[in-house]
Amino acid sequence: MSATLPAAGRTPVRRLAGLLHRRRRLRLSLLLTAPLLWLAVLYLGSLTVLFVSAFWTTNSFTSEVVKVWSTDNFQALLTTSVFRQVILRSIGVALAVTVLCAVIAFPLAFYTARVARPRWRPLLVVAILTPLWASYLVKVYAWRLILSQGGLADWMLKPFGLSGPGFGLPAAVITLTYLWLPYMILPVHTALEQLPASLLDASADLGARPGRTFRSVVLPMVLPSVAAGSIFTFSLSLGDYITVQIVGGKTQLIGNLVYSNIELNLPMAAALGTVPVVVIVLYLLAMRRTGALSSL
Repeated sequence: MSATLPAAGRTPVRRLAGLLHRRRRLRLSLLLTAPLLWLAVLYLGSLTVLFVSAFWTTNSFTSEVVKVWSTDNFQALLTTSVFRQVILRSIGVALAVTVLCAVIAFPLAFYTARVARPRWRPLLVVAILTPLWASYLVKVYAWRLILSQGGLADWMLKPFGLSGPGFGLPAAVITLTYLWLPYMILPVHTALEQLPASLLDASADLGARPGRTFRSVVLPMVLPSVAAGSIFTFSLSLGDYITVQIVGGKTQLIGNLVYSNIELNLPMAAALGTVPVVVIVLYLLAMRRTGALSSL
């Protein structure tokens, strides 16, 4: 009995299926067309519109957008001290959150991946992911209550003669660190879990102390995962404005300036919006050298 159907019994659907089966490139192109079109039109298209509108200006009398090519907005970002301070402060906050997340995440990830009993490790990972299931605003307002005057932070520090940080830049850094910490713990946990125990045993057999083993064996293998986690913590902190609005007091970051200029000066808001995009692209290029992108 022949394995092929006669020409009369081959429907258009079967002929199309046979064509796609024989031509793998055509099949792959059809599969990628929809997501690539979505990426090009909605994501890259919106970034293009953002970048183009940043070169427009606003009529100071009518507040209407004047679609005339000009670099005044970017000149204002570079020459106005307020804008420079806000940009540098935003980058500093993103870096501080990233460093704190890395410092806190490493011992937690080491315990969940190497110390805890195997049957408890999945439960610990779920516990780490649990805060991500809660609403963003609920978590931020919870930290507002903790850091407020007479709140939990004041109550815990009062026996030591100290008080909580209150609302301001430290409160924003603490809250952002809590929000994005799971994004740092998970890649570090995965890297430590995949770390061969034979390497640690070999280092100990050669007489290396724990500190030397950490510097020479563990850290080089885990560093790409730390860099991968930093991409999330840095980018999410750099573009955040709600946390600073709620617990930051009078602190202003890039996101707050973008939000406040959307209705008053849309081109300036677009110019401010390009700053995080450029900074994140530069950060990704720097992290690419560490192998972080392959660890995502």
